[in-house]
Amino acid sequence: MALTCTATVAFAQLEPITLPLYEAGSIPYSFNSSEVEEIKQTHITVVSKVQQPTIQVFLPSKANATNQAVVICPGGGYGVLAYDWEGLDIAKWLNSHGIAGIVLKYRLPSPMSQTEPHLVPLTDAKRALRLVRARASEWNISSEKIGIMGFSAGGHLASTLATHFDQGDEANSDPVEQVSSRPDFAILGYPVISFDRSYTHSGSRDNLLGQGPNPSLIDFFSNEKHVSNETPPTFIFHAQDDTAVPVRHSLEFFQALTANKVPAELHVYPTGEHGFSLSINKDGTQKGWPDSCIKWLGSLNED
Repeated sequence: MALTCTATVAFAQLEPITLPLYEAGSIPYSFNSSEVEEIKQTHITVVSKVQQPTIQVFLPSKANATNQAVVICPGGGYGVLAYDWEGLDIAKWLNSHGIAGIVLKYRLPSPMSQTEPHLVPLTDAKRALRLVRARASEWNISSEKIGIMGFSAGGHLASTLATHFDQGDEANSDPVEQVSSRPDFAILGYPVISFDRSYTHSGSRDNLLGQGPNPSLIDFFSNEKHVSNETPPTFIFHAQDDTAVPVRHSLEFFQALTANKVPAELHVYPTGEHGFSLSINKDGTQKGWPDSCIKWLGSLNED
């Protein structure tokens, strides 16, 4: 006699939650154009020409949750987004340690569809932090344990938010805009930090600011110059042999954090070059950064 047993199991979240950053028709600095988002898949998924910025929210089980959350900015030189390599994979890794991973699909600068292209990525990053903070209780996240993380040019965006956040606009009719965009901590992976011409990543600078930018914009987006004692605690990792984004970027930012008495942890690895993500299939001393980062995040939870 055959016995058939059917069981129904309820899960809190089988799929990630995807939310638009803005209400329809209210995307800042945006106008209608012929541009259409493009997705290309080779060994990684690459997204470009983003028109509708979103967050994709990966939540751990409540039983494992640390109540921390990280908004993740994939890199790509402000020209594309390495969406799974430095986004989705990172969110799932964070989930495995009880941390909410939230992938930001931010708009990339484009005069074809934006009035102020250089302000667009930062505007989207601010909105993402506000939106997560506004939904924190719903997602079992502490509103005081929300960080920003970025790789390469995404690290530039993360460090820009860490130095150019605001406290929100109480007079705004949108309750999300009333919330602070200050991250509670920052994690920077082989980041572009400075637009100093002597050592910057020219592709990221030119894609964000265009050719021949105003010196005031170069100064504004050279984030080592804007660290203050309100910049959040920061974890940085970089490879010494990185020829695309020299390790000097991380060194300068770490020195500025130290000068302003901001708690910071810097890991410089002799090898690894540029763009190693989780380093699962790449040999080198940089393979240890994920374990060190999780330990650092745990120490924040003890404070």
